[in-house]
Amino acid sequence: MASASPAKKVLVPIANGTEPMEAVITIDVLRRAGADVTVASVEKQLRVEACHGVKIIADVLISDCSKSVFDLITLPGGMLGAANLKNNEVLESLVKKQAADGKLYAAICASPAVAFGSWGVLKGLKATCYPSFMDQLASSATTVESRVQVDGKAVTSRGPGTTMEFAVVLVELLYGKEKADEVSGPLVMRSNHGDEYIITELNPVGWTPNDSPKILVPIANGTEEMEATMIIDVLRRAKANVVVASVEDQLEIVASRKVKLEADVLLDEAAKLSYDLIVLPGGLGGAQAFAKSEKLVNLLKKQRESQRPYGAICASPALVLEPHGLLKGKKATAFPAMCDKLSDKSEVENRVVVDGNLITSRGPGTSMEFALGIVEKFFGRKKAIELAKVMLFVHP
Repeated sequence: MASASPAKKVLVPIANGTEPMEAVITIDVLRRAGADVTVASVEKQLRVEACHGVKIIADVLISDCSKSVFDLITLPGGMLGAANLKNNEVLESLVKKQAADGKLYAAICASPAVAFGSWGVLKGLKATCYPSFMDQLASSATTVESRVQVDGKAVTSRGPGTTMEFAVVLVELLYGKEKADEVSGPLVMRSNHGDEYIITELNPVGWTPNDSPKILVPIANGTEEMEATMIIDVLRRAKANVVVASVEDQLEIVASRKVKLEADVLLDEAAKLSYDLIVLPGGLGGAQAFAKSEKLVNLLKKQRESQRPYGAICASPALVLEPHGLLKGKKATAFPAMCDKLSDKSEVENRVVVDGNLITSRGPGTSMEFALGIVEKFFGRKKAIELAKVMLFVHP
């Protein structure tokens, strides 16, 4: 390539009540493609309270964007979040102008019906949305049940479990098929979207279920934000008690694709309690920070010694668990390019591996299966599949 194509400008507005998986996956995947993504809060402050207690810090306020020009404006869902986006006049005029100028605009979950439908930007176009909003959408668009629907410059999709597919389609529309393939490769996406997923389990032991298992999810600067968000969101949907702890010296972390997330507590505080599961998201920088945290490594060692469950995804099995002896005598998997660091590679081709009290997985595209695998161990397969269907990860 003689010259890199200039970065496409993308606006992702977020609100209190936004579905965090839908926001974070879209932002992350588009930034992986090289897009210049602006995360804008429609609230009075940068920090938004997304669904399921996930706290995201935007780059700017939407008012700062009123004069900006974007190649794509894409809205996450979440019932309350969609209503908050719909009620923002700056965003409404930006999207109406985007449609009038023949530029790309996209929405997922409740937002196609709640925001785009109300604004009249889907008239005469085929569109999809979250199943329970299809009737509402039918009054302002031609409804279809596709996982991702493109009609002209309008792109719509259904829910958390279709977001990664949606984001890759947006990359293709902005940059072409070659770039979309280049981005989706390292995501380790599945080829059979919507089908039931498979968890590989060896040496099965019951994970002591209780009404609300207490789960520690550490995060750090450089943590893979999609992985962290999917794990936290899915487990909280299952009614687990999830504590998000920063291993940095402050609550706010800057994740691998520059999404800013705020933890619930610092690790020092979290380390005073005991957990039914400690689970590590990936991301190269994040995994390195975990490996360097003596406090976290000691918690993990104690967890293993007391035969309580622990898990990791992506770079973390290879960079945190393996070097600290936490995979000894265990089968595991990791991010494909890092599997050479595992001493036992016999099961690495599986997307999710459970070996006794250990659960490991491969990357952003396996995070949903990983989180659902954890739900399955604590709450049973029926509950996990039910949740997968609610999220549209498995066909409802």
